[in-house]
Amino acid sequence: MKKVVMYATGYCPYCSRAEALLKQRGVEQIEKILIDQDPAQRDVMMQRTGRRTVPQIYIGEDHVGGCDDLYALDRAGKLVPLLAA
Repeated sequence: MKKVVMYATGYCPYCSRAEALLKQRGVEQIEKILIDQDPAQRDVMMQRTGRRTVPQIYIGEDHVGGCDDLYALDRAGKLVPLLAA
């Protein structure tokens, strides 16, 4: 299973929803980068993704996007193959 990295904040309902879906799909470990606790990481996230909102999710080297993007990927049947590839 590919490594999953999620830029998040301490309390973010969309981050929690994304994490719950990933766990339902078999992800056991998510590397969370909390941008509210480490403001320098917010700049890194914005440079990597071009986005300001959390969550921002990477599966391996692929930028999936945010929570809605993750759910859309799952509905399209593409999340599990991406995790496994």
